[in-house]
Amino acid sequence: MDLGLRGKSVLITGGSKGIGLAIAELFAAEGANVAICARNAAEVDSVVASLKQKGVKAWGQGIDVGEPVALKGWVEGAAAEFGAVDAIVCNVSALAVGDTADSWEKSFRVDMMHTVNSVAAALPYLEKSDAASIVIVSSVSGFEIDFAAGSYGAIKGALIHYAKGLASQLVTKGIRVNAVSPGNTYFDGGIWQNIEKGVPDLFASTLAANRSGRFGTPQEVAAGVVFISSPVASRISGTNLIIDGALTKAV
Repeated sequence: MDLGLRGKSVLITGGSKGIGLAIAELFAAEGANVAICARNAAEVDSVVASLKQKGVKAWGQGIDVGEPVALKGWVEGAAAEFGAVDAIVCNVSALAVGDTADSWEKSFRVDMMHTVNSVAAALPYLEKSDAASIVIVSSVSGFEIDFAAGSYGAIKGALIHYAKGLASQLVTKGIRVNAVSPGNTYFDGGIWQNIEKGVPDLFASTLAANRSGRFGTPQEVAAGVVFISSPVASRISGTNLIIDGALTKAV
């Protein structure tokens, strides 16, 4: 299926590893120009070089998305590099699980406000696109109570609400907005690999709760993100796409 992404320009917060990297690679494979950011500039440069080998334009910067000025500069830099912004994927999370002042501050500043600030910076460019899309990466922890209840789950729930509200507000401008909520996703250097090594009982109980018998992969999440961002999904807006292998039970 041709998703209609060839020549489109896509921004992804994060993108040097895990789900963000898989999203960037799949967009590039579909012929889209891709901009990424992450805190480690060397890792960003390495991924950008790899993406360019797919025959697309790629660009990135090493920034902290929790810094609004730097984040706005990254969006504007990508727009200048590509001449347009057709889609943005707000993917970065602080992964701040807990119920402390520090976990709440990190979750709000990074997960919530980086999304709000990314959208605000990208909107002037998205309004000029004929296939504009915003995807906000949330989590199954945003609508079901699990071990991440507290700052992480509450802010992920707020992101789903934010996406739904934006979809209603922006529909008349031709901008689609959706949330994507992955279940447990395993990759090298990711949170579940760290839990596997450091909290094996939690890893085992979580794996047992996955009736598919395994965790998901970044590529499986990326497939949903790229599809729902594409012009083929032109009638899909205001939804929360759950990619969890039937993990959750909520209706």
